[in-house]
Amino acid sequence: MGMLCAVTFNRYGKLYYLDPGEFRPRVGDKVLVHTDDGPEVADCVWAAEWSEEDTSGFPKVIGIAGPDDVNRDELIRQRKAEARVAANRLIREHQLPMKVIAVDHVPGGPADGDDPGPSPRTTVYFTAPHRVDFRSLVRDLGATLRCRVELRQLSARDSAKVQGGIGSCGRDLCCSTFLTEFEPVSIRMAKEQDLPLNPMRISGACGRLMCCLKYEHPLYSSSSTNELTHGQRVTTVDGEEARVVSRHAPSETVVLRMASDGSVSRCKVADTCGARRAYETRDK
Repeated sequence: MGMLCAVTFNRYGKLYYLDPGEFRPRVGDKVLVHTDDGPEVADCVWAAEWSEEDTSGFPKVIGIAGPDDVNRDELIRQRKAEARVAANRLIREHQLPMKVIAVDHVPGGPADGDDPGPSPRTTVYFTAPHRVDFRSLVRDLGATLRCRVELRQLSARDSAKVQGGIGSCGRDLCCSTFLTEFEPVSIRMAKEQDLPLNPMRISGACGRLMCCLKYEHPLYSSSSTNELTHGQRVTTVDGEEARVVSRHAPSETVVLRMASDGSVSRCKVADTCGARRAYETRDK
């Protein structure tokens, strides 16, 4: 048990849960968060409060952002906006099939001692239908921004992870919240889950098969409903003949259409509908 607060680096962006430590940030406060590129300013959107979760593994708030930190963060945001505008303009001039997805900027500055510190660096993330020769673009972009420039091509899934969004389930995209690695997803998983093979229904925001198809695949693979197929004739425990209309693996049930009156009913596989081959009737 410990205290947690939630912060975000962008308005309406992804939430990050932190251990406030000795600090008690309130909603609207700007706090410092440790990142790979050094401390960054984030907005507190959920005030620190007690949680039943074990907070020992959560990153901690470094401190409350001061005026210098806020000014530095505003400068970084301006540099990102300038870099995005310059990148889009130069891409059009070079007639390259590229789309800018995100921009990161790490400002340079003096370090302790005689070391002048790292030089400023701007990273532009983009998507393209194929590999692109962007050497001349990097040269012109570096001259325009007057800093070191890196261009990184993202795949369709990585692009969705960076941009974020809302899935068809109404929740934040899995890739932008908790997924750290992309596992392979095949069309066979959709078939085994009796999903319609309509690309609009089983594709995610990235245009590829939804990652969540992988989650329930083991359940469907081991379900007893696999013993029955669509259209198969079965005999219920009441002695009535019927055909299988659909299967529902999570509840271990099937929907049957009765041969006598055409009515539809749902029943348990293990109790009534062919978990035992004795109830099965072969088509002649």
